Amino acid sequence: MFRLLADAPEQVVVELDDVEVSVPAGVSVAAALLYLGRIPTRHSPVTGAARAPFCMMGACFECIVEIDGVSQRACQRQVEAGMRLRRQLGNGEDAV
Repeated sequence: MFRLLADAPEQVVVELDDVEVSVPAGVSVAAALLYLGRIPTRHSPVTGAARAPFCMMGACFECIVEIDGVSQRACQRQVEAGMRLRRQLGNGEDAV
């Protein structure tokens, strides 16, 4: 569904939902999740509706994921080797 506009010369390994995956170096965490097809990235805590990166510039907060134990906007962080990423699926009690 999503693809890079140019070939990524380098890949880095991150942990996503307790599974190691390779993603292009130098992209945002949100772009890496879209590249992997890991949609949704979270569910609304109010309605349970599926959410995914939308604006890709930090205005909408739809791309919130847990990065190294802290909830953050995925579009505002560049992916780094060894990052621990966790999508926020469910209402918090039954999150992935």
